[in-house]
Amino acid sequence: MAHYLVHVHSGPDLVNKATLGLLVACTAVAEGHEVEIFLAADGTDLLNCKAAGEVVGQGTGDLFDHLAKLKEAGTCMHVSGMSAKARGYDESLLDGYNAKFAMPTVLLERSAAADVVLCY
Repeated sequence: MAHYLVHVHSGPDLVNKATLGLLVACTAVAEGHEVEIFLAADGTDLLNCKAAGEVVGQGTGDLFDHLAKLKEAGTCMHVSGMSAKARGYDESLLDGYNAKFAMPTVLLERSAAADVVLCY
């Protein structure tokens, strides 16, 4: 099985890119691959989705559902601490997820360790 790093830097305003990135991550998890996610820039806003139907892509699914599947699977999420802080988020953004704030060095380290890096 492969080790994927899915780097999502698109926010809810780019609904199809954001939901596609998490749909691909969910698909890889369902197929038994090792998956890590790095949310940066506007992608940090994705964890603020609180209800189904809030962010729904065209053919790429519901962001809330994708996040629920990733949470249930315990998928490791790295969230840019600088991006989150700039958008007014604190540690509570990470509640319920297997997530932690990370610096750009972590993105580089995890990219180098992954078999495949996908960016959305």
